[in-house]
Parts: sequence; structure tokens; C-alpha cells
Amino acid sequence: MHSNQIDAFLEMMQAERGAGANTVSAYRHDMNMLDEYLTVRHIDLLSASEKDLQSFLIFLSDSGDSARTQARRLSCIHEFYRFAYSEGWIKINPADYLQGPKLPASLPKYLSEEEVLKLIQKAQQNDKRLYVLLEVLYASGMRVSELVTLPLGAYVAGEKHLQIIGKAGKERIVPLNEHAICALNEWLVIRENDLPKNRQSKWLFPSGKSHFGHLTRDAFFKRLKSLAVQVGISPGKVSPHVFRHSFASHLMAHDADLRSVQQMLGHAEIATTEIYTHVLPDRLKKIVENSHPLSYNASREKNENSG
Repeated sequence: MHSNQIDAFLEMMQAERGAGANTVSAYRHDMNMLDEYLTVRHIDLLSASEKDLQSFLIFLSDSGDSARTQARRLSCIHEFYRFAYSEGWIKINPADYLQGPKLPASLPKYLSEEEVLKLIQKAQQNDKRLYVLLEVLYASGMRVSELVTLPLGAYVAGEKHLQIIGKAGKERIVPLNEHAICALNEWLVIRENDLPKNRQSKWLFPSGKSHFGHLTRDAFFKRLKSLAVQVGISPGKVSPHVFRHSFASHLMAHDADLRSVQQMLGHAEIATTEIYTHVLPDRLKKIVENSHPLSYNASREKNENSG
């Protein structure tokens, strides 16, 4: 048994990684389980191979561990053997390529169309700046970081789209609906009155406090939470990211095609966008699965027909 090495590992996790008491307790249990499993099979903890560790993960699965619990134990194993390697206890890390079960993707939280309308209408009455932000967010589905950092030139009056610089500097054009266009046109006028005298800003939504900065994510988040309380929606249900999910979910529910939603969200992979098919009735799910050019079923049918 390697209680000294396990203790040293847990001390490192606490001192250097800031692991809490519950995490340390869970990791101790996981490491003792692994050590005992290997010892019974006459395998030393510091001499275990990738195959030995993989058999331990299979043992956990057969024992009824949930995928989430297995994932946590795997994380512990990865951390321990990285530490053991850095300390010079082992020459090769057997956990380098160790993989466990994939966790099921959690369904995105989203608001109903009625809830979105409530929030937008209330903001229109009480907070013009927030109203414009929500109209643009719901019309475009952009990330909140993209929204608050929009340069002034991202929207041109009279145009019907926004020019967005997304992740990794990738540029995309996102069409806007009439509500968002009207809101932005109003905002361009209000924005000038919102700025202190003789102050210029390169941001579409400049900060109300900083002389040079833009609206912060935190400030937007707080205003949105406050708005939710005003209309009787739990603030825990509402965030800028939930608005992004609502945009995509509502588009899919109204028969938008997956590729278009992917492009508007700025997803690099179509698989990321496919999670929004959870809102579709069974009939539409089958259409997406069987007819979309990038779906597995459609590709397989095409190959069979060509064969």
C-alpha cells in the first residue's frame, strides 16, 4: 500500500490546487480503492500499466458506478500519476492516454417565448439600454462576450445585419430582425446622449463608468437578473447565455435548418448545434436526422444508394 505517496498527493492538491475538504476526501477514497484493487492483483500502484488502470475503470463500471462518478475517479487517477511523474516516482505516466466514459451532454436551459417577450417588453419600458441589448441578443444569438465588445462600426444604420468577430478571431455576418434593427437605430441616437460631454467611444455599448471601456459582462448580467425579478421570473433561470440558448431553441422549434443555426451561433462543428434538436417534436427530429446533409443517417442512406 502506498499511503505516504497518496498523502503527499492529497497535500499537494490542497496546498497548490486549492482543493476543498470534500474533494480531498473523495480523492482519498478513490486512491484507496485503486490501491486496494491493484494490491489484490499483486500490482504495485507505481508500477501499474495503462491496461491495469483501464481494467480498474471497467471494474468500476461493472460495479454500478455512474458515468459521472467514473469520470471523477478518472480525474483523480490522472492527477495522481501526473504528480507521481513530476516527483520522479515513475518514469512513464500510464494514465496519459487513459479515457473513461463520455458524460451525456446536458440539455441547454432556455426560456419560453412568452418569458422572453415579458423581459423585452419590461426593459423597453424601464431601461432602454437593456432593451436594445436583449433585442440584439435574442435576434442574433451571439455570445455575451461578443455582444458587449461590439465596436461601433459593427452595425451601420440602414443595414440589416451585424458583423461579429467571434472565437479565434473568426468573422461572421448575422442577420437581424426588424425589432432589433429598430432598437439599434434608436440606440445610436440615445447612445450619444448617454455619453458624457466631449467623450468619444469606439464601442457600440460603452461603459457608463469607464472613460474608455465597454459595458462589462457582469454589469449586463446584474441588470438582467434585476429585470427578471421585476417580471416575476426566477433570476436563477435567466442569464445572457440562457438568451443565446433560447434564440437557438426557438429557431429550431420554428423549423429553422440546423446549418443556418450553426452559422448564426458561430459553432465550429455541427455536432455542437445538434443539441438544440431536443426542442423538436418527433416528426421534425426524424427530418433532421434523415434529411440533413451532415447527419449520419442521411450520409449512410446516400452511400447505400450510390453503392
